Amino acid sequence: MTQNADPAVSLKYLDGRITVHPDICNGHPTIRGLRITVETVLGFLGAGDSQEEILSQYPPLEPADIDACLRFAADLMARRYTLRHVA
Repeated sequence: MTQNADPAVSLKYLDGRITVHPDICNGHPTIRGLRITVETVLGFLGAGDSQEEILSQYPPLEPADIDACLRFAADLMARRYTLRHVA
């Protein structure tokens, strides 16, 4: 994981497969800055789409990108969270 103090600089995870930049997709994690969000790929997988179906709908993606989305989500879920009430 690469992090920079400057918010205008993108963050890179999983050897650059997952990037976060404030000017791309409103700062949501994307795949290699392609404007395809991790959330989009996970949504398709959650709906039952196969890796092959996703790759055919998004030709710029590679199988390793989909694997990186799953690893990124798993890494996030492994973290500790504190839930707070928001008024």
